[in-house]
Amino acid sequence: MRATSAHPSQPPLGVIIAAAGASSRMGRPKLLLPWGDTSVIGHHLRQWRTLGAAQIGVVCRSDDRELHGELDRLGFPPGDRIANPRPERGMFSSIQCAAGWEGWGPCLTVWALVLGDQPHLRMETLRTLLVFQREHLSKICHPAYEGRVGHPVLLPAWAVAELRAPSGGTLKDFLKQHAGRCVQCPVADPGVRLDLDTPADYLQSQIYQSGA
Repeated sequence: MRATSAHPSQPPLGVIIAAAGASSRMGRPKLLLPWGDTSVIGHHLRQWRTLGAAQIGVVCRSDDRELHGELDRLGFPPGDRIANPRPERGMFSSIQCAAGWEGWGPCLTVWALVLGDQPHLRMETLRTLLVFQREHLSKICHPAYEGRVGHPVLLPAWAVAELRAPSGGTLKDFLKQHAGRCVQCPVADPGVRLDLDTPADYLQSQIYQSGA
């Protein structure tokens, strides 16, 4: 799904939503959990469209019928779904699948790597990160709460190009390798360090998002 930029000086933004996990610790699909008046994945799509994403790609398992059914219900085009043929290799495999995907529009210059299990992130936090990225166009940008980095990570085109090369390791290894080209965006949002792994995490994130 393509949209115009929400800010005239915002570089064309691609969004990678990592959604190929098995949700084994949650016990049910995390992306399909209720969130407000929609699902977790529905909230992500709405949020990033509001933020002016030029294109959103959802990385998923090709055999995940429930997720594909929800994406169909939400009107998310099949052409923007990125298949991860080996999701058991972990999240980094989804990132590399997205980096090597040939469906990205040619105008994109920066990508937001979004964890599917962080629907609680505040809009003001994401807007702060996008403004920060406009001031550091060639850098990998992390949000950081009290000096500890979290997600989403903003990747310039050179980083996405390097991620296309087959390699082992993890995202943490990749970022460590390029530490000299990473910058931290201070945010007042502890949610950048929280994700939904268990039912208790889901409850905590809802409480956090509601401001209770």
